[in-house]
Order: sequence, then structure tokens, then C-alpha cells
Amino acid sequence: MKQLIKRIIPLLLSAVFILSTGMTVLASGEGNIDGGGGGMGSGTATDVWHGQDGVRVTVVTTDGSVVSTPFDLSNANVANNVLNFGRVCKLQYSSGSSLSPNGSYSYSKPGVALPRIISGTSSRASIEAIRRYFCSEYAAQLVADKTGIAFGELVGGSYKLVIEPIAYFTHGGRNYAMTATEAALYNQMSGGNLQRKMTSLTHQNLPLALFLETPDLGYPAWGGTTSGKVSDDEILSALGIGIVSYKDVPEAELQAPDYTYRVDTDVITSITLTSSVEVNPDDPASVTFHINGSSYTVNDIVMPAGGSQVVWAKWHTPLEPTTLTIQVSVDGAATAKTSFVAKIISLEENLPPDPLATDTNPHFSLPSLPSNPQKTSASWSVWSAKWHANWEWESDWDWESEDCDGDCPENCSGGHGSWVDNGEWVDNGWYDFTSTSYSASLTGAMEIHPDDIVPTAQGDTMKSGYGIKESATANFSSNAPTSHYAPAQTAVAYFPEFGYDMYWRLLSCSGGSTATFAFKPNEYSTYNRNVHFTPVWYPDGTAYTVYTYIIDAWTPSGMLSVNVSDSVQIQGSLFDDWYSKRE
Repeated sequence: MKQLIKRIIPLLLSAVFILSTGMTVLASGEGNIDGGGGGMGSGTATDVWHGQDGVRVTVVTTDGSVVSTPFDLSNANVANNVLNFGRVCKLQYSSGSSLSPNGSYSYSKPGVALPRIISGTSSRASIEAIRRYFCSEYAAQLVADKTGIAFGELVGGSYKLVIEPIAYFTHGGRNYAMTATEAALYNQMSGGNLQRKMTSLTHQNLPLALFLETPDLGYPAWGGTTSGKVSDDEILSALGIGIVSYKDVPEAELQAPDYTYRVDTDVITSITLTSSVEVNPDDPASVTFHINGSSYTVNDIVMPAGGSQVVWAKWHTPLEPTTLTIQVSVDGAATAKTSFVAKIISLEENLPPDPLATDTNPHFSLPSLPSNPQKTSASWSVWSAKWHANWEWESDWDWESEDCDGDCPENCSGGHGSWVDNGEWVDNGWYDFTSTSYSASLTGAMEIHPDDIVPTAQGDTMKSGYGIKESATANFSSNAPTSHYAPAQTAVAYFPEFGYDMYWRLLSCSGGSTATFAFKPNEYSTYNRNVHFTPVWYPDGTAYTVYTYIIDAWTPSGMLSVNVSDSVQIQGSLFDDWYSKRE
């Protein structure tokens, strides 16, 4: 029945998503679709968008009645104290709901990452990717799980999805989450200040990310500019909305990745073999991993009856982000799964913007240090087998006849002879199985200090506005051969002025079992120093703490990772070092 259902045309867009792509494409049966958008401008440290986006999803009836609490999805790491206006959808604002500031924000990261929603200077959105995502069975099941609406009921034709783009950005030194509709309403309340500061985002790329090709739910098709600025009224009446209409069970399926790796990284992919019978050197098992056009074969795998064995391939990921299907061929044993999806991602550096002497942040409060998943040790084992000799005599009795040679007794009627054992020594031994245990551990440490050229630093006390340097160390130790592991290769530093979110720095790595990490040269440094600049407004008498997440230490039992942090003390600002000598 499921296969029959999947042959039915599954999902139609009653109003097709229009993206800021600068392309013209054809939507199946829906005519031409034009995209729009443009550059984002340079921004400042207090008013900037650095590419983080998401969507707000609301389930409505076909006549536009809201039947679920809207929920937000994003791939970004968004702090829970981002200023927002609650979970309110465009239809509710159109019906009279007003903005209500909320200091607590909640969202979800989907198991399958969202495609890019809002185009920017360096990243372009794809209408095909967005359509494929929200027209998938995966997305429909995700919505069903989030809203509590039964999957069959959701896709039965009585409901629609309202999709709204969300931008996460900094305005006036505060971090915000806004839909296009909320940005227009907020701009009206602020007397146009938001548009003056963030016009390329809030009045161009955000509202033009999604709009309707045909009228639906009381909103018109958009026929205006696709590459220029738009007004608050245009946003409120027609922009920042896409609509999905379900006709039947969605056909296109997305699969959550089994593995997520970083680009240009040594990684390990492993499976577990099992067998109800003994697998020994006389008939060993073998496994071949087929990865990105290459094959990695592991031979001579043994295990006792009822045992299991982890088997792995060590390989290097591509230089560019992609999604790979890993196929595994197994001979002589069993495994639960032989096909895997590997998501290869890039940790694009969300570098902090140019720090300015005029930057302020009057609403700043010290954020809590993050605590990412941490795994600092792993263990695994490998079976080997050795023959245990057990020599035993196996008899083979044969009757050997003999002639009487004329000396047979009187009345002898039978033959003459004797039984002779023609047996041999036979090795009836067995295989003894031995499990060799291996382990690995990861420890990390880091230090931050004022840069060497900071003129007034005293130890680890410094004035704000100057640069700091970082040195992090990841010590990886293991008793296994090098083919079993890859030491730590990635470290990402986060900073308190951005809530340990929004912006980060990928550190350079020395490589090896004792890897060291440091800031890369700062593009805003006059002397090209390997530093991060503390904000000039950072509060006096406060610890400035940098958090670093060290990852990509791979073993057959998974990835090891560790959280580290360190602080300097801020007292005064660099303005205190500026003076004029007067007579």
C-alpha cells in the first residue's frame, strides 16, 4: 500500500517559494519563478548580519485558521537569550497581534540540516533545495512530531504549512531573531531606525527570501522588485511567506546523516560485525568500504561464535562540503546496516566584524560558558585466533589374514590372521580466541594572554580594546597502531561579547598527537597579529573568558572532543592610554 501511495503525485506548492537567487526557473505546472536579492552591505559591530538564518513553521487549515503553535528551525547555534517576539506567525500579525518582546528564545535544529533560506553576499539560496526539503516526507514527519498532529491527518489535504524566513542579527549591540513581518513592524515602532541600520537585510534579502507566485490565504502574488529595497507596507502585505499545500503522502524523502564530518579531515567510519558461528582463519570474514570512489578492504577478520567485532576504515574527507553514500560489502559475517549517509560540512569561519572604537553595548550581560558534548576516552578491541594443537591417535583397525602353510589344525575351516591398527596421529585441536584491548584518551588545555605588543598589560590584566593571543593544546594518547585513530584536528574559539555564538574563529592546527592551536592572523590587525580584539566597551573588573571546543579526534568507537577555556582580566580601556602632553 505504501508503494502505491508513493506513486501518487505527492505534494504541490499552492504558492511557490521565491528566493533571492537572481535566477529564473520553471516550477512544475506553476509557470515562471523569479528570484531576487542583493548584497548585504558592510555593517558595523553593533549592526550586522553574518549569515545565520532559519524558518518559522505554522500549520493552518485551508481557510487560514492557525491550528498549531508556530515553531522555529535553524542550523545555527542560537543563544536562548536572543531578543525575539515569541512564536507568532504572519497570519496572526495580519489579524491584529502586536509585537511583544521576549527575552527567552527556543528553536530546534533539524536532524537533516535546512538549506540556506536567505541569500547573502557569499552564500546563495536555492529554490530547488528549499522546495525539495519542505516537500519531503522527512519534513512532513518533522512537522507532525513538533505539532502533535498525526502524520496521516497532516498530509490528508486539510492543512497547509506557512513558512517564514528568520534572520538572526545584531542591532544596536543586541542580538535579535526576527521574521520579515516582525522586522517591518519593529521598524515602524523604531521610527525607521532598523531600516536605516540594516536595510539590505531587513528590507531586501529577508523579505524577498520567500514570497508567493499565486495568491493564497489572503496574500497576493508578488510582482514587484526582486533585487531592490521594499517598504514596510509591502513586506506586511505580501512578502516573507511561502505556503505548502499537501495533496497526499510526500514522495521526496530526506535521510538524516549517519555520520557528520568536517571537510579536509582524517576520519574513521566503523561498523560492527556479528556471527552465530565461529569465524576463524580457515574461513575469515572480510569487509570493504566503498567511499567517495575509493575502496578500503579489511581482511582476515575473526571472532568466536556469538561474538562481535568492530571494523573500520580510516579515510580523508573531501575539500568541499558534500553528501556521500557509503556502501559496505561484508563476506563471512553479518552487520545491521550496509549503507550510510555521510554529511561533509564546512565550519565556515564566522569571523567577528571589524571592532570599532565607537562600538557600544549598554545591554551586555555576562553569558554562561557553553558545554558542548564531550567525550574524552574510548575503547575497542580486536579478536585474534591461534591454533591450539591437540594430537590424538585415531585407530583404524584392519584384519590381516595369514595362511596355515600346511600346519592347520585338523578340521580347521576358517582363515587365519590378526587385527592390526593402521591408525594415525591426528591434530584434533581448536582455535583459541584472544581479544586485544585498545584505548584512547584526549585531554585539552588552553591559555589566553594579552598580545605581546599590548603596551600596558600587567600579567593577564589588560585594558579592553587590545588584542589577546590563544594557545590551546590537545594531547591524544593511545596504545593502538596509528591506523586505528586520527588525533585532534579542529578547534573553534567562541567569545563572550557574542554570547559564545554568532561569530567564532577556527584556529590553526599544528597536527600530531600533541596538537597545538592558535588564532590565525587577524585581518583587522595593523601588524597582522594572530589575535582577537577584545571589545573596547567590555566592563571593567570583569573576566574576559574565551571558550574553545576541540574536536575531530577519531577512533573506531567514535569522535573524542573536549571543552576548554581561559580568561584575562579587564581593567580600563585603551582610551586610558591616549593622552596629550601639555605644557
